[in-house]
Amino acid sequence: MADVRFHPHFRPRPLPLGPDWPRQRPVASRCGTVGATPLSVGGRRGKMDAGGTGPTSDTGWGCMLRCGQMIFAQALVCRHLGRDWRWTQRKRQPDSYFSVLNAFIDRKDSYYSIHQIAQMGVGEGKSIGQWYGPNTVAQVLKKLAVFDMWSALAVHVAMDNTVVMEDIRRLCRGGLPCAGAAALPADPGRHCNGFPAGAEVSNRLAPWRPLVLLIPLRLGLTDINEAYVETLKHCFMMPQSLGVIGGKPNSAHYFIGYVGEELIYLDPHTTQPAVEFADSCFIPDESFHCQHPPSRMGVRELDPSIAVGFFCQTEEDFDDWCQRVRKLSLLGGALPMFELVEQQPSHLACPDVLNLSLDSSDVERLERFFDSEDEDFEILSL
Repeated sequence: MADVRFHPHFRPRPLPLGPDWPRQRPVASRCGTVGATPLSVGGRRGKMDAGGTGPTSDTGWGCMLRCGQMIFAQALVCRHLGRDWRWTQRKRQPDSYFSVLNAFIDRKDSYYSIHQIAQMGVGEGKSIGQWYGPNTVAQVLKKLAVFDMWSALAVHVAMDNTVVMEDIRRLCRGGLPCAGAAALPADPGRHCNGFPAGAEVSNRLAPWRPLVLLIPLRLGLTDINEAYVETLKHCFMMPQSLGVIGGKPNSAHYFIGYVGEELIYLDPHTTQPAVEFADSCFIPDESFHCQHPPSRMGVRELDPSIAVGFFCQTEEDFDDWCQRVRKLSLLGGALPMFELVEQQPSHLACPDVLNLSLDSSDVERLERFFDSEDEDFEILSL
C-alpha cells in the first residue's frame, strides 16, 4: 500500500484498516471504498417470528437478505445524512440517523426489516427460509421502497446487463411529494418506522427523486472472468458507489471496497441478539457498526453472481455517473460489466408474457431452470 494516495479532504490514518476503519475513504489507484460509514446489519436471533410460528433466527438463510439491508442502509445514509457523514461512538447523532436505523430494526412494521424482505420475497417465488440471490434481493428492495415515503427514493433494477438512461430519467422525474425531512422534532427519541415523528409530506413535487440503482450481473460461468476485475474495482472508486452484494455460493457478503487485489467486506454471519426498543424509543446502535476490522478476500475468489449498487442524489450526480461509466470503456484490457445506453434497445423489448399459456411439462422445466442460485441470467460468450 505504499503508493496509496488519499483524497485531499480525507485525513490519512496510520492504520487505514484498523478497528474504526473505514471512517476515512481512501481514493487512489489501488484502493477504494464506499463513502459514508457503512452500517453493519448482521444476523439476529430472537423476536424473528414477531409473535407467530416462523423462524426465530435468520442463521443459515438470511445472509443475502442482511447484505441487501446493508447496501440499502448505505443508500439511506447517503440520502439523509450525506456521504461525508461519519459515525463516532458516544457522540450524539442527528434524528435522521436513528430514523434510518429504525427502518431496519427486526420488527414486522419496519420498512426494510428482515420480516418485510422475507415476506415480500414470497411474491418473488422464495419461501421464508430459502436462499436468496442478489437479483431477488434487489427486486424485493425495489418493491419495499415504494412504501418509504420519507426517503422518497426512485429504485431502478437494471436487467439484462443494460442501464437505460431514458428509463431512469423518466422514473426519477416522475415526481413524488417531498417528505418534510427538515421538519424534525426536537426530541431525538420520537421516530417511527424510519419516518421521524413530525415529518410531514409536502404537496411540493420533487424535481428529481434520489436514485438507487441496483445492477444484478453475472461476471463469468463458475468463476469471475479476469477481464471484469479492473472494471469492478473501478466501480468502488466512483463517488456514487454503494458497494456490491455477492460473495460465494450460500455465503453472501457486502463488499465496501478493495485494496490491491483484495476486496474488503462486511460479514453478516456473526449472529447477534435482536435489537429492541426501550420505552424511550432509544436504539442501542453499537451493533450496527463494525466491532472488528472488516474482512478481506481475493477478488478472484468472488462468485460471479453479484449486484452492484449506486446512489445519485441529484440529476447532476446521475450525469456525472454516466460520464464515469463511459470512461470505464476506455480501460485497456478490461471489459465493461454492463452496457449504458440512452434508449431501450429493440432486442430488449418485453414480450407480453401474461398472455402465454404453458402446459405442465413446460412449467416443471421452467421451475427446474430457474430454481438455482444463478437466477435469471444469460451467459454470454466473449
